[in-house]
Amino acid sequence: MIVSRKRVKYSHIWPIDPMSYSPPSGWAGWPEQKKFALVLQHDVEFQEGRDNCYNIMELEESLGFRSSFNFVPERYEVPQSFRDAILNRRFEIALHGLKHDGRLFSSRRIFEARSAEINLYLKKWCSTGFSSPSMHHRLEWMHYLNISHATTTFDSDPFEPQPDGMQTIFPFRVSNPSGKGGYVELPYTLPQDHTLFIIMKEKNIDIWKQKLDWIAQKGGMALLNTHPDYMNFNGGKCSREKYPAAYYEEFLNYIKIKYQGRYWHALPKDMARFWSNNKQFA
Repeated sequence: MIVSRKRVKYSHIWPIDPMSYSPPSGWAGWPEQKKFALVLQHDVEFQEGRDNCYNIMELEESLGFRSSFNFVPERYEVPQSFRDAILNRRFEIALHGLKHDGRLFSSRRIFEARSAEINLYLKKWCSTGFSSPSMHHRLEWMHYLNISHATTTFDSDPFEPQPDGMQTIFPFRVSNPSGKGGYVELPYTLPQDHTLFIIMKEKNIDIWKQKLDWIAQKGGMALLNTHPDYMNFNGGKCSREKYPAAYYEEFLNYIKIKYQGRYWHALPKDMARFWSNNKQFA
């Protein structure tokens, strides 16, 4: 009941914020003159989610997709053999925080200390990407990390702990005040699976379709961030913290069939490279 009231309250900005469609100044379009862009990534919360990554890779490969898997290095084991298997199949690996204990952004002192550890994992894992636990964010602090791209924000999601949306369905550059470095922020623009299927108990992917169609019409970036931990690949009845993996498969098929040849599908690192290389709008 509380969720229903919140949906009504925020219906003017969720799942679509009409003010978030404007492209950046100097925008010249996506590579290959594609209509819109598609980025897929997965925040892996626990070992069970890690073990589901193989199922997701097989599904995505069968349909011609690739994604990034974002791991929590000090919550469960992420052995090199496992990382190599992902990279050898041309997927991407990124960090999803350090411990996922809700404290990373609790103070600048803690963030600076943990950023040194995160940078060690980034180097060890040959990764340049970061996804923030619970989408907590302080964009100006992120310059402590040796990254090219991050997902710590969203275009509009009033159901997050930090609900301040960026009001854009495009990536944007976060420059370092020192003039050195900087990174590309890739806000997620499609509602997260946990919100839809675990909290709101949705029984179909209509909201995903609605938002994707709007992003495609506006020519933006459709970035979907899902969680392997909550996907049920075994069939049968789902527990309270699970939803059918068939929902994700249906979404991929929807894109593939309805928008065949019209979208630029990129890994997060490739999206960041494209955005950084186009100085006129980066």
